Amino acid sequence: MAAEGPVQDRPEVRIDRTDVGRRVSVRRVSGFVDDRPEFRDVIGVLVSWDDRGLTVVPRGGEPVTFDERLLVAGKAVPLFPARRAPLPATAPVELQRIAARGWPAVEQEPLGEWTLRASAGFTRRANSVQALGDPGLPLDEALAAVRAWYAARGLPAWVEVSTPGSPERLRAELDRLGAAYSPTLVRVVPLAGLARAGAPAAVGRVRLSRTAGPQWLSLYRRAGDDPAVEEAALRVIHGGPSVWFASVPGAEGRPPLAIGRCVVDGAWACFGAVEVATHARRAGLATALMAVLAARAAEEGATGGYLQVEAENDGAIALYDGLGFTTSHTYHYARLPQG
Repeated sequence: MAAEGPVQDRPEVRIDRTDVGRRVSVRRVSGFVDDRPEFRDVIGVLVSWDDRGLTVVPRGGEPVTFDERLLVAGKAVPLFPARRAPLPATAPVELQRIAARGWPAVEQEPLGEWTLRASAGFTRRANSVQALGDPGLPLDEALAAVRAWYAARGLPAWVEVSTPGSPERLRAELDRLGAAYSPTLVRVVPLAGLARAGAPAAVGRVRLSRTAGPQWLSLYRRAGDDPAVEEAALRVIHGGPSVWFASVPGAEGRPPLAIGRCVVDGAWACFGAVEVATHARRAGLATALMAVLAARAAEEGATGGYLQVEAENDGAIALYDGLGFTTSHTYHYARLPQG
């Protein structure tokens, strides 16, 4: 170990445990050569600091963990300076598939090229068949199979209908069956502008984490009180290639003022679960959350962001309009009548 005293006695260490969740630059002792210490630097998100040591997640995504006694310098640093770049050239069908990876259902089963998805009823996205491509059956038989699959799980049968992407005759067959529709907008934005959108004071209050802890979940109450649904919700929200949770802490012992979630998948970053406590609204916290998440996604190589919002959610759409989001395409959830 390095011959270092307590962290508070090291003048070059200008961070402490209250900085968990911030982007930092740290220097640590990485080893010794001829009894002389060697040092290594890392820049990334400080995701934990406890009696077991510090963990920093750098740009590459592989966490770096080391003993507190090896820390020789550290400071908080600004958000990653995302470079301006156009939106990724991605067709709506592929973006729908990317979105499915960013909100992965607990149970998935292929039906031809379609994907049956179930998660104990937690959200329509994770409990609907993604009807992209050919189901390998005549449409009436495919939809009968869909209805039976969800009935066996005690769930309503929802079909995610995408144009383009779904079979041309699917909408007509759903109409014939008397399906009810709910439209959803897929909105996209270049990340660089979004990463610069937050006011500095609000941005400085945001903390990042790899997991949704009890405090984060206390503001995200979409799962209800059913233990099976709660378990499914935790699996869904933690699923995806590179998942980040953001929060603006409240007073000590109180729920956070705002929360959000982001999944980085190659060139795209998915934003969702953005919630602001009623008493903390109109303070720029949602914008700050999304700016911090966008900067982290850009640090991992993403250049475009997307989200899915119900077409009738005027308040959210107005927020996203102000942040530069535009509509890529619309898809519909169609609920099959019980047979």
